[in-house]
Amino acid sequence: MGACAASPRATEHPERADASPSSRKPNPTLLMPAKEIKEGGIGHAQFILDKPGKIQDVYHMEHNALGQGTYGTVCKGKHRVTKAVRAIKTIPKKNMRNTERFKREIAIMKMMDHHGIVKLHETFEDQRNIYLAMELCEGGELFDKIIASGRFTEVEAAHVMQQVLRAIFYMHMNKICHRDLKPENFLLLTKEPILNNVLKIIDFGLSHDFKPGEFMSTRAGTPFYVAPEVLTSKYTERCDLWSAGVIMYVLLCGYPPFTGKSDAEVLSKVKQGYLQFSHKDWRNVSDDAKDLIRMLIKTNPQERLSAEQALQHAWIAQKAPKAASVTLEESFVERLQAFRAQNKFKKAVLHVIAGHLSSEQIRGLRNIYMSLDANGDGLLTLGELNAGLQQAGLEVCGTDLQELVDSIDADGSGVIDYTEFLAATLEHRQYIQEDVCRSAFSVFDLNSDGKISREELRRVLHSGNENVAKLTESKSMELVWKEVDSNNDGSIDFEEFLAMMRGT
Repeated sequence: MGACAASPRATEHPERADASPSSRKPNPTLLMPAKEIKEGGIGHAQFILDKPGKIQDVYHMEHNALGQGTYGTVCKGKHRVTKAVRAIKTIPKKNMRNTERFKREIAIMKMMDHHGIVKLHETFEDQRNIYLAMELCEGGELFDKIIASGRFTEVEAAHVMQQVLRAIFYMHMNKICHRDLKPENFLLLTKEPILNNVLKIIDFGLSHDFKPGEFMSTRAGTPFYVAPEVLTSKYTERCDLWSAGVIMYVLLCGYPPFTGKSDAEVLSKVKQGYLQFSHKDWRNVSDDAKDLIRMLIKTNPQERLSAEQALQHAWIAQKAPKAASVTLEESFVERLQAFRAQNKFKKAVLHVIAGHLSSEQIRGLRNIYMSLDANGDGLLTLGELNAGLQQAGLEVCGTDLQELVDSIDADGSGVIDYTEFLAATLEHRQYIQEDVCRSAFSVFDLNSDGKISREELRRVLHSGNENVAKLTESKSMELVWKEVDSNNDGSIDFEEFLAMMRGT
């Protein structure tokens, strides 16, 4: 960090409190997605592939860097076939002191399926580097937005904090602690004004899985934002909420609550946790805002609000955007019913398409999902869907609704994940376009020869899960294959694939 970095307005980003590798042994369960998938089911992570071959053969990568991180650079990359533009993170292997850490980061990103967390699309590896092809966020860092504006209005800050807390709630529900939340690790999706923008969490390099009731011990984080208990090497996921409180403080006044001329001085003040609101900078800020900050920046983590509790705080309720009344038309239920009737291969393709469509293309569905998600945890329950349908005046009898939910819940988790919802509610016109289908086709066409073989389909749907492998060997899948492979040549070309997608 350096003595000049006494405020987030400094141009240099502060260094992490402890950049050393974790003292815990890598958790082998995180080297693959942690979510269990029911027999015959499909999961979000299965379609985020470790692709063979050179990334340069798949993407045309620009030379100008979008950003420079601790371990690598990020540039724009345009897919040579689908023309999709991604953010390509290049991580030199020579910078890796702990390769398991990077495998864990990738595994965690594969698990994350939330509108407030940056998407990982695919990965590549060669002798020198690991490459992550991610969702492109063109609005820049929240850090830079703070520098440009000096401070946010309460309405703007509440809009940001509601998104921050929803993403934290989702991560904690999935037993993932980020451990390095700060304005530099939030990107704005577009260049639109803050109140029309979507915030995305990035950089899961210090993230770790946790078990309720057990403590983490690695000192990880950034001095301005790290929770005091992290410095004692005994902490829980509540450390993320302290960081959220500090971010909220910075949004409203333009500087962090604990500053100093050196890391040691900053961390000393963090340990004391003495919070001040100078009259000059805080006289026009509401008492509710200050109260929420106090409830998040609590030195005793047991007294600190959880993400769920913070979302219910009066300041969020009054200042943040209200969930719009659910405006669902009859066609919404019709799309759910049509999805239920599709074969398993087509459902899998719709899942891929849902994950690849641009934010603009799915903006309306994202807003519907958020309005149905009553508690803001990023997961949709049967009760929440039913309440939304009733509010819109749409009726689906109880048994049928449960069957609909079961057909949407592709991984069998008992709730509807974000991409599952998108896959089931896409309009026909959205997924029959040739460029959209070609992008999905490329996921299954692993060797890029213009055809999907049985082995390629098995490998994509298998993705390390023996139960899913049975899908490609079942009689129902055999019937699907015969139906799609119209010329009976033992493979599915793009025209056959397109015909399947355009069929009703």
